[in-house]
Amino acid sequence: MRLSIPRFCLTLLLLIALVVGAARAADAQAVDARLAGAIDETLRTGRHPYLQHANLAAEQKVLQQLYQQHQFAPLWFDRGTITRQALQLLQLLRNAASFGLRASDYDGTTLAYRLITLATDANKANTATEARAHLEVGLSVAALRLIKHLHYGRIDPRQAGFELNTTRGMELDPVASLTQLAGAQDLTAEIASFEPQYLHYRLLKAGLARYRLLAVDAELTQLPSFTQRSIKPGETYAGAPALRRLLAAEQDLRADAAAPADQCSRQDRHDLPPCRPTNQSLDPVLVAALKQYQTRHGLPADGALGKQTFAALTTPFTQRVRQIELTLERWRWLPPPQSPMIVVNIPQFKLFAFNALDDRETTLLRMDVIVGQDFPHTRTPVFLADMKYVVFRPYWDVPISITRRELLPAINLNPAYLQQHHMELVSGQADNSPVVPPTPDNVAQLATGKIRLRQQPGADNALGDIKFMLPNQYNVYLHSTPATRLFSESRRAFSHGCIRVSDPVALAEYVLRNTSDGWTKEKIETAMQAEPNQRVYLQKSIPVMIVYGTAMPLESGAVQFFEDIYGYDAKLAKLLR
Repeated sequence: MRLSIPRFCLTLLLLIALVVGAARAADAQAVDARLAGAIDETLRTGRHPYLQHANLAAEQKVLQQLYQQHQFAPLWFDRGTITRQALQLLQLLRNAASFGLRASDYDGTTLAYRLITLATDANKANTATEARAHLEVGLSVAALRLIKHLHYGRIDPRQAGFELNTTRGMELDPVASLTQLAGAQDLTAEIASFEPQYLHYRLLKAGLARYRLLAVDAELTQLPSFTQRSIKPGETYAGAPALRRLLAAEQDLRADAAAPADQCSRQDRHDLPPCRPTNQSLDPVLVAALKQYQTRHGLPADGALGKQTFAALTTPFTQRVRQIELTLERWRWLPPPQSPMIVVNIPQFKLFAFNALDDRETTLLRMDVIVGQDFPHTRTPVFLADMKYVVFRPYWDVPISITRRELLPAINLNPAYLQQHHMELVSGQADNSPVVPPTPDNVAQLATGKIRLRQQPGADNALGDIKFMLPNQYNVYLHSTPATRLFSESRRAFSHGCIRVSDPVALAEYVLRNTSDGWTKEKIETAMQAEPNQRVYLQKSIPVMIVYGTAMPLESGAVQFFEDIYGYDAKLAKLLR
């Protein structure tokens, strides 16, 4: 059964618990001695009598070390009285949803009821000590689970197929952390120290609170059914008043611009004549707001109400809340910034290059990218790696999977295919390995991998004029592309897994900015047309994070939402359940 306590009643009853606890503190030494023994006994059993996840196997070793260090003295009681930190912890546990977590996992409401019971049964000395021990251990278990989930995430990212650093760059000392938490002057700030220290993580938490409020009104996302015909700017639309109200709620439209329609939609006097809004069209103000909404959702910003835009507008806010929660979980898998880095967010089709340790928008270089198609063998993987060098006018060493699946059949059908696409056969894996003639025997060896296929540098080379190498198990890297027209698309999942960048010169300037060779924009552009396969090593490698988040905040307070192109949100939601 789900328990619910109004905040005022909880506060009042907890104050009662404080008073009763203080009254019983006369025999403090005896109380503490009995309580220490009861805590020891509770931990020895390995189970908790009333926590939802009663098995303490995952926490028992840490808790034993913790309480042994303190001679089994309580952390959350002081001379029989519940501490101020414990009361703050109870509030945080009950408000775990504000972190994007599930409050029931931390038993905050159950523990609060047990504290109230302890206060009302304070005269039963024979049961009070055991009850305090259970509450003491329960608070420590809940606090440990909370800080571990905030620090590492609830699940190992490898379960979701992501090769990320689960330690986030620094190991958590759970014994020291709990001790520090129990004595913290500001428990909320102490809890925050276990979370990712990124500005946009905190902004996304703020966005979560706003979208939870929006989700209360399910009618906001209800528009008249789509007619299968796109409604263009200036055309009549019966749902215009409801659309204004929705866009105002999402802050894409000024609230005063939606006020007349809102008053009309909220009319509840049945003795009045029907309210007829005077403006039932996609007028310029509404179109401007709709374009802003489309941009925020990664849609073509044409100001028209088409099928994709309608689907986004009518997505329930409960689903937007879930997108934010899942993205917050993925933030917790990331290491803290150690040096300026490059981040690619796959569903956003964007690259961000940091010019400082923090992630403020004014310090970021941003550009559009193209990522892998939505097939199991072409999806861009989620991983961390270090960029180590740049190659100007690179060869395209065709992966054997692409050779077998796509190019070999084309070569067998068209004897001129290799010449037409400036491809050659190479015996060996090095850049200077010998080129061999395209005889039938050599072509047949392509399928075995003994002979490999590569495309020569040039205008039609699939990698363009530069590639950015970050050695990894997936053989995925960043590169330019001759197919620049694809950057005009809003949904840019076209590659075989590698990441194509829209402004390779700007990225090269960023990557090579600290080298001693003075890589100016002009020098970079010259190198992109010079001798093939010129390799330039970075003096210091640059961390690269390929991530996956379908909800990303802006410093303005708005939240951007993107399509779950690989279905990873659904997979993560299932794992979290």
